[in-house]
Amino acid sequence: MSSTPIKPIAVVTGASSGIGAVYADRFAARGYDLILVARRADRLGELAQKISQAYQVKVEVMAADLANEPDLARVEKVLATNPAVRVLVNNAGLSRLRPIAKSPIQDSLAQIALNITSLTRLTHAVLPAFLARNDGVIINIASVLAIHALPVSSVYSGTKAFVLNFSRGLQNELAETGVKVQVVLPASTATEIWDDSGIPLSTLNPDTVMSAETLVDAALAGLDKGESVTWPSVADEGLWEQYDAARSKLFAATQTGKPASRYIAA
Repeated sequence: MSSTPIKPIAVVTGASSGIGAVYADRFAARGYDLILVARRADRLGELAQKISQAYQVKVEVMAADLANEPDLARVEKVLATNPAVRVLVNNAGLSRLRPIAKSPIQDSLAQIALNITSLTRLTHAVLPAFLARNDGVIINIASVLAIHALPVSSVYSGTKAFVLNFSRGLQNELAETGVKVQVVLPASTATEIWDDSGIPLSTLNPDTVMSAETLVDAALAGLDKGESVTWPSVADEGLWEQYDAARSKLFAATQTGKPASRYIAA
């Protein structure tokens, strides 16, 4: 007798609004059941009802603050033990755009806890099962600030640079497997992350701001094309290729035991 196939589940963090809510909608439209993770239980419940009615999929909600150890551990357990999980969207993030000298240390630590620690731990949790099945998708949401730092973005840029490099190293590690890792680098996107960032969304040039729906649709188009690194707002893909080639060339130049001649006294 053949067993009934397990319906795949997509787990989306930071799912109560913005980018995460759109990812939830789009994966439901693709036939996935969902596990939605965010702090606001009421918003999650409303979204779950809307999506389940629209797409006739099962939607489970987990009210969890991923910067909180017990909550993070609960989500880790689900990722490690639920055999139906096929997709993890590491979207939950926090931005505090202020100069370091004018910021409480708690702002920096909160960004590191959510943007780096929770993303890393959830990836650790889901990866063994993905590898055992040789199947799975991890989508990590970074930022264009992964390669650029502003006077107010030292910590945020640093956390997103981690997400980019973590994802690229993982891609290399998994290159000969069936597990796919995509890192997405949004520019300014119309989401609630700006509300507590220190820079109101209303102060930005509207022409530079992408909607969450457009951002996710572009990112998923990149995923479907097999992209490992997706820049939704960059029209000339050759710019990334040139940047990455220059990075590789610079790294290759470091592979010597001799100091550069400019550092040697004449």
